Amino acid sequence: MSSAHAGPQQWIIQPTDPTAAARLAGELQCPRAIAELLLSRGISDPTAVQTFLTPTIDDLIDPMLMLGMDVAVTRIQRAVRSSEPILIYGDYDVDGTTATVLLKTAIERIATKDTPALVTYHVPHRLREGYGMQTGVLGQAAAAGVRLVISVDTGIRAFAAADEAKALGMDLIVTDHHLPDNAIGIPEAVAVLNPAQANCPYPFKSLCGAAVAFKLAHALLLAAAATAEDPEAQRLRLKRGLIPSFLKLVAIATIADSVPLHGENRVIAALGLRELRNPVQPGLRALMQVAQIPINRAPTATEVGFRLAPRINAAGRMDIASDVVELFLTKDTTRATELAEKLNRLNDERRATEASALDTIETQLETLSGKIGTFMAECIILDDPAWHRGVLGILASRVVDRTGRPALVLTHEEGHAHGSGRSIEGFHLLDALTAVHRELNSSDALFTRFGGHAHAVGFSMPSDRMDLLRERMQLYGSTRLTGTMLTPPLHCDAEVLLSDLTQSFFDWLARCEPFGIGNREPVFVTRGLTLTAPVRFIKEKHICLQLEKAGETLRFSALGWSRGTDWPARCAEMSLDKGSLVDAAYRLKAKTNPQYPGLELELVDIRIA
Repeated sequence: MSSAHAGPQQWIIQPTDPTAAARLAGELQCPRAIAELLLSRGISDPTAVQTFLTPTIDDLIDPMLMLGMDVAVTRIQRAVRSSEPILIYGDYDVDGTTATVLLKTAIERIATKDTPALVTYHVPHRLREGYGMQTGVLGQAAAAGVRLVISVDTGIRAFAAADEAKALGMDLIVTDHHLPDNAIGIPEAVAVLNPAQANCPYPFKSLCGAAVAFKLAHALLLAAAATAEDPEAQRLRLKRGLIPSFLKLVAIATIADSVPLHGENRVIAALGLRELRNPVQPGLRALMQVAQIPINRAPTATEVGFRLAPRINAAGRMDIASDVVELFLTKDTTRATELAEKLNRLNDERRATEASALDTIETQLETLSGKIGTFMAECIILDDPAWHRGVLGILASRVVDRTGRPALVLTHEEGHAHGSGRSIEGFHLLDALTAVHRELNSSDALFTRFGGHAHAVGFSMPSDRMDLLRERMQLYGSTRLTGTMLTPPLHCDAEVLLSDLTQSFFDWLARCEPFGIGNREPVFVTRGLTLTAPVRFIKEKHICLQLEKAGETLRFSALGWSRGTDWPARCAEMSLDKGSLVDAAYRLKAKTNPQYPGLELELVDIRIA
């Protein structure tokens, strides 16, 4: 898909107290710009700074603070002691499959040789079953003797499934992170674990589904340790061994699910990425190898988000997500390699399917914008029966990147529309769907099913309600999509000199990782730079500039990748050539070619000085 032509943005450098910045830089012995970065993100007191720069396992929050945790632990312990069959009901994405693995492993760990845990799992098929718990699956489980069902990454709106479980004589424990329907409440269950539910005292509300499942796993393991012959020694073994090992998968899910990387999520991601160096489990090791991620170092959040996560998700998008669970549970190296290679092939299929759909989407967008590159201030809604349901979420993300608008993307099957949505900062997409589902004084409900959170949603509806969806979303968006949302300013972290950009500076910057939502990668500004050579174009859509500052010795290459900016068009507008003076906003990167080590700039925006 061609990128949108984006003109210069307003640059906002977060103001910080110069005295506080100087004091913090002195205390940490760090560059001034790093201190300004920390202060701009609200990190100032010594404890917060220490947790941010050097998170440890002690920074994890006590799982027993979560509402319902004590009841859930007691019920699972009873099931294990009584050899009751337990079903874990998962989901087909990274979050759901890793949660399934974590919880199954933990329950089996607390069992004894005399009473092994009887744990099975069900991961739904995206196309045949769709999202959420299905009553038919519960009926089959009850017939097989299951008396305890535990949902992971799903269930907070599963009222029908909860009623069915009760009717079948099964207990239900819900673990989820999606937002509950406050108008209705929560399903009837033995326990509901979700920090986002009302009256839950757990202090951090933004965990992903796998992290909520991990909290239950952690609580189960701690409870088992308390009854060991040497409880303190067992807790220490957990802290040093099994819990860090679990964090590998929790970190992958946290990054893949795009939850904010601050608070406990940042601790989970940082520790888990560290543990991903040289993994022992055959499936994880094989997957990193096919994703071409070196195993002799910790991967970055970017590598997890753009190399590992798509391959894990490809199973649920294109085939059977249970392959992922098997991959992460198997101890057979040969089987692990087979499964990892299968996920790699499925990811290639996904990319081809996505590319074909993006061609159609580009045509639809050109029609919507009148072929002048501008869009109305509304949610973009696109549909086509040829699009594969497994890639709708990815397509919605691409539309958001292309237009700067929230987007709903749908496909149609047998008179029913299935859709995914992605949003922009400030526009709560689940609130929007909730509002348009049943308008005031109207009995005409729109969706047959919907759920999600602020940035991402999934839904289904009769195909003949497409016009109604467009009408209601346009009306809703017209009063809530503001100019600031649609043309957001560029938030920059500090103004620096090229001479500041040393390897030591980059090492300090690396300590601020992982970057993502809630802890965005820092953007720096340098003014009055000179182009020392003509603009070099890469594959006709990317650019490379050679920049220096008069009076300074360092010179940098600056790369502009055409993801959201038409860089060749921008350069032509500004008549950039050798000798031009520019101001640049950029991210600092390490060069990827080992033959040419050093640092380079990744352009975010540029303007004439």
